[in-house]
Amino acid sequence: MRVRYSAQEDGTLVKKAVVYTCDEHGIDAALVDSDAVLIVKRLRQAGYEGYIVGGAVRDLILNRKPKDFDIVSNATPSQIRKLFRNSRIIGQRFQLVHVALGNKIFEVCTFRSLREGSTGNVFGTIEEDVLRRDFTINALFYEPTEELVVDYIDGLKDMQEKRIKPIIPLAIIFQEDPVRMIRAVKYSVLTNFKLPATLKQKIQQQAALLANVSSSRLTEELFKIIHSSQAQEIVDKLNSLDLYQYLQYSAAQLMQEDAFRTRYLSSLSQIVPEEPGSDLAALVRDYLNDTTDWQNDEHEIYKSAFHAARHFILPMSPPRVNLDKAVRLIFKEHGIAIKQAYYPERIRQSVEKLAHRRQHRHHRQ
Repeated sequence: MRVRYSAQEDGTLVKKAVVYTCDEHGIDAALVDSDAVLIVKRLRQAGYEGYIVGGAVRDLILNRKPKDFDIVSNATPSQIRKLFRNSRIIGQRFQLVHVALGNKIFEVCTFRSLREGSTGNVFGTIEEDVLRRDFTINALFYEPTEELVVDYIDGLKDMQEKRIKPIIPLAIIFQEDPVRMIRAVKYSVLTNFKLPATLKQKIQQQAALLANVSSSRLTEELFKIIHSSQAQEIVDKLNSLDLYQYLQYSAAQLMQEDAFRTRYLSSLSQIVPEEPGSDLAALVRDYLNDTTDWQNDEHEIYKSAFHAARHFILPMSPPRVNLDKAVRLIFKEHGIAIKQAYYPERIRQSVEKLAHRRQHRHHRQ
């Protein structure tokens, strides 16, 4: 174990971070994406810092293969862009770079400052960047070329003790971003780590803050959940903490009855990622099965069911084409083939383009 120091204005050295070697952190280098390593190596060769960060490091320490590898650096977006030919700068308030290698896209972000709070969009240092992240288990930096984990906030210790610990003070962490409540629960399930009593109590006290979050952000979070490996458990825990009502209000109300809750959660465990519409179908299947008059005219049944599904899924706002696929899939389960969506072709094409753009965001962990 090594220690990273930083000099104060008077010249004295202050301990800033602990640096763990591969023997200490236990990450299996074979689980690290070789292209992510290539990006970090190129950043370092150009004289910049470069680390894999966030959920990828958390998963690697848990000996799991990460879905995504996010990278952070002190290089600015324009400097990163110059290093990688197949890259583009995205974002308006805070720019970052998407680097394309083969069929994979890596997000490379510049360290952020605390000058505008933990949700600010000003470039900063690694010491500032770590303090604006949500929980200690997501704030470890991995340097793959030397196989080192840099830990500023005792995150590795929290992982070893299996606890979800916030970095930002409890007084403001959820006020600054209420979605962190949903993520805390999700991380707890995915890692099988405990939510400390104080954190759980604060979530229950401030759950209503989620009512002010945009439907697009809530939609994105719910898509991440239902595409995870433990959607059933995450939704059940969110519901037990009275958070799920802000993601799908009508379903949360019906889940007060044990019979519907059991069926609903079972549907979530049966999602087939490769089947278009399977994810959203899991959210509306049991409700439509209970409320649809399957003996009516096909045209009328579809219009009525689609309208009911649209309302039932609120405040989610998925692309209409995606919900159409979900409803048609449920109809197919009843032996009714809906050959095409009942809305104009020009609208179908526009929402399909929107769905394609959203797909990349929704599948990020």
